[in-house]
Amino acid sequence: MKKWNSYDEMVAAQKTARNRPRHIESDIQKECVRLFRLFYPRFLVFSVPNGGSRNAREAAILSAEGVLPGVSDLIVVARGRVLFVEMKSPRGHQSRYQKEFQDRIEALGHEYRICHSVHEFMDTVNMWLKDRKDEER
Repeated sequence: MKKWNSYDEMVAAQKTARNRPRHIESDIQKECVRLFRLFYPRFLVFSVPNGGSRNAREAAILSAEGVLPGVSDLIVVARGRVLFVEMKSPRGHQSRYQKEFQDRIEALGHEYRICHSVHEFMDTVNMWLKDRKDEER
């Protein structure tokens, strides 16, 4: 256990620890991918690394290569269909670009979902796959 020289030093360290960025969405997404690949090895789930900070040159190159703001976090491909999934923390909300991307995807006839937890993601995928099976009958 860390020994502090003063109460103020301890309080400052605790504040710093609380202010560290937490990767809640990333942790949820990693578990979603792990479970999907475990339960549905025949199908695909993948992400498009679209975020992060870049310098102006890298951003220009990526934009020319086709990077599109707002692309969903996960893309699921199964049985001739594609599902776009935006992962959010329990209190997360879509950006303007994400809403615009959702509108474009749905206008093209594809399905788009927002999931706030691993449970919600797995329920969404299970229902999406079940709906397709029902259509095939």
